[in-house]
Amino acid sequence: MKKIMVVFGTRPEAIKLAPIILELKKRSNIDTTICVTAQHRQMLDQVLGLFNLKPEIDLDIMQPQQTLPQLTSRVLTGMDQILAEHKPDTIVIQGDTTTVMATAMAAFYRQIQVGHVEAGLRSGNLNSPFPEEMNRRVATIFSSLHFAPTVAARDALINEGVESGKVFLTGNPVIDALNLIIDQPCPETARKLLERAGLTESGSNKKLILVTAHRRENFGARFRSICEGLKSVVTKNSNVVIIYPVHLNPNVQGPVHDILGGVDRVILTEPLTYDVLAHLMKAAYMVLTDSGGIQEEAPSLGKPVLVMRTETERPEGVRAGTAKLVGPVAENILRETEKLLFHPDQYLKMSRAINPYGDGKAASRIADALESGKITDGDFCGGDC
Repeated sequence: MKKIMVVFGTRPEAIKLAPIILELKKRSNIDTTICVTAQHRQMLDQVLGLFNLKPEIDLDIMQPQQTLPQLTSRVLTGMDQILAEHKPDTIVIQGDTTTVMATAMAAFYRQIQVGHVEAGLRSGNLNSPFPEEMNRRVATIFSSLHFAPTVAARDALINEGVESGKVFLTGNPVIDALNLIIDQPCPETARKLLERAGLTESGSNKKLILVTAHRRENFGARFRSICEGLKSVVTKNSNVVIIYPVHLNPNVQGPVHDILGGVDRVILTEPLTYDVLAHLMKAAYMVLTDSGGIQEEAPSLGKPVLVMRTETERPEGVRAGTAKLVGPVAENILRETEKLLFHPDQYLKMSRAINPYGDGKAASRIADALESGKITDGDFCGGDC
């Protein structure tokens, strides 16, 4: 029996790995162990409960105000002990967190095979996103199996010298996870927020904009500019309502509540569970974000995405027309949002674009590759069929 250990530490990792774990657990010849570092304790636990996942191993390394070097050292030393004890055949990691980078390094030191989900994403700038761009490049070096979500990600890996036979084009499992959640009834929390936004009334002309923003490289003046742009959108457009789940980081909480607190038709909430966020996205007119995963999820629901960053490691959405880079610039945020509010042709062009990120079958492809080294149903075409 093949021993596979799936390691993650944050909510986005858990969301994207959950469908893979569920698929692996169906296979009788695979012994699947879940190990969490709990890099983000509270937000991680929400997802574990949502998908009914119970970790066999929990490092619980989260500490208040820990630095990146402290976090890295705790994950590295903690995972080294776990790998020495459990001796898995393969480690599966996802994305670009500190957990991913340090776990890949620990596995390399123990000469354990690493499978990297969402491999090959590149922004081209080591400082943006920081430190994620470095993390994912390091993970590539230590990985033996590379699960690329898109054609561009696959090509980036091959252009960097990764052997093509070790790269699997799978699509992104976040689409699998989103499909699982959207098929469920709307959660009570989401329903109450939509009522508060005035979106459940018959004939309501309100347009909901869902906002997520917490990127480290935007902290400071850039983040204040984002908030000023959001404030302008609602003050200049009386039919717009913003729902913004605010990240717990003080660098986010401060400017958001200073600039947007008390503004009419801006609903600030605590971080929401994934199922609530997904159903709000389904109800939204559009999404404004500096996050990563939501750039992949929103197009599956036909929602245009304005990306409040200067670059993105997910350029496929921009090329396909589902997303547009507007930067962390107040004037751009207002201008591009109003284009989508006032010009139906531009809105329809973005909302109807083909999603290049997945078809909901990524988990089975990744499980196939982990089990047998090949994908039985064929690669994901990524919109290039």
